[in-house]
Formats: sequence, C-alpha cells, structure tokens
Amino acid sequence: MINSYRLFDAIDPFGRTWRCEFRWQQTAISIRHADAVDVKWHLAGPDQTLDKVISLPLPLLMTASSNFDRPITDPWCMKLAAMHLKMMIETWQDMDKNIITLTAQELGEAAATVKTVEMDRRQEALQD
Repeated sequence: MINSYRLFDAIDPFGRTWRCEFRWQQTAISIRHADAVDVKWHLAGPDQTLDKVISLPLPLLMTASSNFDRPITDPWCMKLAAMHLKMMIETWQDMDKNIITLTAQELGEAAATVKTVEMDRRQEALQD
C-alpha cells in the first residue's frame, strides 16, 4: 500500500524497485492544449531514471467524480495518477510512453483503488 502519494516505491515484474517522486501537476491546456490534468512523476530505478506524465482527461475525470461522489481536487488527481503509475510499473504496461493518457476504464480502476485505500485507512484509524 502507498503510504505517501508524493513519494513511494513500486516493484516491476523484473524485481527492480522504482522510487516514484511527484514533480508537478497542472492543467494540460496550458502546456499542450489538452483538456486534461497532467501529473508528472520522476522514477528512479537501480540503473536508470525516467519521467512519466499521467494525463487525466477532464471529461473522464468529471464522470469519475460523479460516479465516486468526489469533487475534483488536486490531491484526488495526484492519488489517481499515483495509483495508475504504480499499476504501470508493477505490470510494465505503457512504460515505453512518456505521456500516458488514461482511458475511462483505467481512470475508474484508479478511482476505485483510491476509494478502497481510503476506506482501509479509515478502518485502521478507528481500530487504533
């Protein structure tokens, strides 16, 4: 489980550990004329570093917001991107790309994972 969405580790299918560090988040309209929120990550592996941008298309983000009864906030967008990035590293899916634009299904899966993690954390807090 991710303890910090700003800095976390993920293990790829080859057994390598990647340190994932949040760099920035901004509306993509300002940098590449896309109706999306872009979240940039720096990944440090054992023998290389990579930069990845997870792009959350606004129309899909609005749908997920409605489906999960969540406002679109900066922290939520960062969490969605972090969950998707972690999945990418663990499966090595789309790791050849620099900008990864999420599909509706991928965004929904990330939102469901974030919701599950938050519910688990609430349960743990209640038990303490």
